[in-house]
Amino acid sequence: MNSTTTQFVPSRRMGLYEPVHQMSMWGDFRNTLLDSSPPPELMLEVNANLDNQSEDTTSHGTFAASHRNDQEASKPDDKVLRRLAQNREAARKSRLRKKAYVQQLENSKLRLIQLEQELNRVRQQGLCVGGGIDTSQLAYTGNSNPGISAFELEYGHWVEEQNRQISDLKNALHSDMGDTELQIFVDGGMQHYFELFSMKVMAARADVFYIMSGMWKTSAERFFLWIGGFRPSELVKVLSPHLDALSEQQRLDIVNLTQSCQQAEDALSQGMEKLQFILAQAIADGLLREGNYLPQIGAAMNKLDDLVRFVVQADHLRQETLQQLSRILTTRQAARGLLALGEYLQRLRALSSCWSSRPREQA
Repeated sequence: MNSTTTQFVPSRRMGLYEPVHQMSMWGDFRNTLLDSSPPPELMLEVNANLDNQSEDTTSHGTFAASHRNDQEASKPDDKVLRRLAQNREAARKSRLRKKAYVQQLENSKLRLIQLEQELNRVRQQGLCVGGGIDTSQLAYTGNSNPGISAFELEYGHWVEEQNRQISDLKNALHSDMGDTELQIFVDGGMQHYFELFSMKVMAARADVFYIMSGMWKTSAERFFLWIGGFRPSELVKVLSPHLDALSEQQRLDIVNLTQSCQQAEDALSQGMEKLQFILAQAIADGLLREGNYLPQIGAAMNKLDDLVRFVVQADHLRQETLQQLSRILTTRQAARGLLALGEYLQRLRALSSCWSSRPREQA
């Protein structure tokens, strides 16, 4: 009589284990195991088990003993196959972990290369040239936001135009030009700053955080940043020493203007602090560990229009301060004030570029 048992051997098609019916005769059983081609280190163990079971079958010479030994022989083989399956699964998981780790290293390397390229680009833009810097690519950083990209290009052109106006204004003040002609330069310089304020309104609506952070300015300018621009009262203090031949009334008017600016700045700063607190509460509402934070983000988004309005109000205060100064000053004094303001901003940009391109000490 022939009896059949079910064994699990490696499948060459998918690397899994499939049942194969084996004959109980030792010759067929041995041949089947050899065809499955187990690893060499397991061959000695399998052959030893087969030989021991073959001798036991011969000594007893009965079918019952042979059938019993056949079942006992299958147990260690099943154990070996299970061990093989575990080893292959562990190897597969190890390969997947290694592949993921290598991919992570490659991504980190690409990111590092991008950061190095960006750093080199910024350093090249910040080369000191006399008392100023090369502003041909001052603001453009390739931002993915179309509104901000347009603003960066426009601001780069704005800085170039300001440098040209500063040069023209300087030449006009050193000439015999009359006040009527000089007033044209003053009006053009004032209008140039008003155009910047209009550009910032559109940019703030595209990305208010970008304008608030001052990423469109150099690092030294960002150091003095207040709600997306210069602080009007501090600007008046910086320019006042350069406004020569002021009358007592003019000095008094400038002091009053400075105080009014400070009061308006304090009100806006307090409003900003309150808005920051409201935004923080809206974002942190609920449990920070719950994972679903879309409702909190939506509530915070509704408050960002208020932040845009703060930027607009701050720029309006800056514009009003310039207009009030122009009313207090004579045409020639206003021209000197615009020249001092332009050169002050140039010096801040030059400070940023010289600091970024300074020689580094060798470690």
